Amino acid sequence: MKNYILLILSTVLILSSCSTESKKQFEHAGGTFTFALANEPTTLEARKVTDIYSSAVINQVLEGLVSLNPKTLEVEPCLAKSWEVSEDGKTITFDLRDDVYFHEHEELGSDRKLKPEDVVYSIELACTKKMGEDPSSAYTGIYRGILEGAEAFYNGESESISGLEIEGNKIVMKLVSRDVNFINKLTQTTASVVAKELVEAGLETDLVGTGPFVFDKYTENDQRVNIILRKNKRYYGTDEEGNALPYLDSLVYVIEGRSLRQLEMFENDEIQLIEGLPPSRITSMLQGRIDDFNSTPPKLVLRRKPLLATQYYHFNLLKEEFKDPRVRKAINYAVNRDEIVRSILNNQAYGSGDAGIVPPAAFNGYDSKSVKKVSYTYNPIKARELLAEAGYPDGEGFPPINLKFNLGTIHSAVADEFAKQMKKTLNINVNLDGMPFQNKLEDQMSANGDIFRTSWYADYYSPESFLMNAYGGIVPEDKNEPSLMNHARYVNEKFDEAFEKGQSSTDIVDRYKHFAEAERILMEDAPFIILWYEETIKVAYSRVRNLELNEMNYYSFKDVYIKDWTKKEWEDKMKK
Repeated sequence: MKNYILLILSTVLILSSCSTESKKQFEHAGGTFTFALANEPTTLEARKVTDIYSSAVINQVLEGLVSLNPKTLEVEPCLAKSWEVSEDGKTITFDLRDDVYFHEHEELGSDRKLKPEDVVYSIELACTKKMGEDPSSAYTGIYRGILEGAEAFYNGESESISGLEIEGNKIVMKLVSRDVNFINKLTQTTASVVAKELVEAGLETDLVGTGPFVFDKYTENDQRVNIILRKNKRYYGTDEEGNALPYLDSLVYVIEGRSLRQLEMFENDEIQLIEGLPPSRITSMLQGRIDDFNSTPPKLVLRRKPLLATQYYHFNLLKEEFKDPRVRKAINYAVNRDEIVRSILNNQAYGSGDAGIVPPAAFNGYDSKSVKKVSYTYNPIKARELLAEAGYPDGEGFPPINLKFNLGTIHSAVADEFAKQMKKTLNINVNLDGMPFQNKLEDQMSANGDIFRTSWYADYYSPESFLMNAYGGIVPEDKNEPSLMNHARYVNEKFDEAFEKGQSSTDIVDRYKHFAEAERILMEDAPFIILWYEETIKVAYSRVRNLELNEMNYYSFKDVYIKDWTKKEWEDKMKK
């Protein structure tokens, strides 16, 4: 009997081993990719993410029902293998994969399979009001007002979300009204699926998911913070030839806010990709290593492209002096954006911020030209006239402005130039208040300051992703409650009406028409100071293959691998 039991156990172990290791392995699998982030993640709880640094890490570990294709930026299946949308657009049915396992963890074991209940729990968690916590970014930006019953659940008026149902291995979501971008919104980090057991055990920040990489450790010493992810050997994904994904053994994120230090690390091959070269070193880097770019095969490859990203300042509209649109317009006209791009950025920008918050020409068919007509360029005469009309001739009686920005990269230099321009043109004093990124983020959400440096990278491919930052429907009624997305606390009924029409329109021409109308209203009101539109110069070692560099700075590393090129390989590649 004892031998029989041992035989059964041995068989189970062999079968288990085969189930996880039976996939064909890619011949060039292995290795480590190291990448620098300018700031540490502000959170490891996916539903709370509001910054690109947290997303960059979490996106490799956790997954949602759908994801973005890093090459086309189109929505593609992830935990859901397919979905259907009803004719009225208000019911979406997701069919889940049945071969997905959570990463191994002592609280879950090694065979914890993904269940439909995990999806429902993750959404309910995002829509749960917790004492002493702000509403989650997922609730604010995705579910509130859109998913049927989400608000009633958040307010404790129901024990479940009426718009969520499980049918076998399917998840049915019912929307209050059609939202043509709802599935796109589900590609965001905040819509990731987590395991109930870990959350209830207080271990959510252990970062356990279903993705291609497993969170290994977070190391910190006097000089450097590293975040290390390792290969998920049980990942369900395969490439077109049936090879197991991911290829890499590990990913390492190095936290380094100094752009010159990042460049030094890149040149020493300590990191394999650098994005956003220090403006002062662009020419010397590109010209000084010309042979590395032009050889066959090259050692380095360069990608220069615009991003779906806008750099801007926003006013705290709770401040009395900023409630007058003439003041906001005066400050907008007093900014010499071209000078900032030329002298501070060394022209490393797609363009100066002379249009709206939506990057011009980013979306085909979107009417950026009409928005530009009501936007701002440097006009010191008009700036002084408007400030005088508002009751502050030559800046007399206007209080000093507290400008908050995060330290690192070029933000200090930009803030200094902004302060000089305000003094020169409007005779307004600007006090510079630089701080760590996390502190700045907390202050701007709590309206603790006057003007804040911020930026926005598209979360999904639509003008809506930018305009959401001005939607009054997400501004808390209580002024003491943090505003998670609309940091300026801008509220305009006409903007909201046009924005909501754009959200629900099924025709893209009509949708873009309403979004452009909303943006024109926004720019005429001037709650933002648009500075420039992002462009990035990315340089990578050519041996890093399949690394897609897209307009949203969205990275997927599951099919990236490391292999030096032969001359013939490169020549064949160039012929294609």
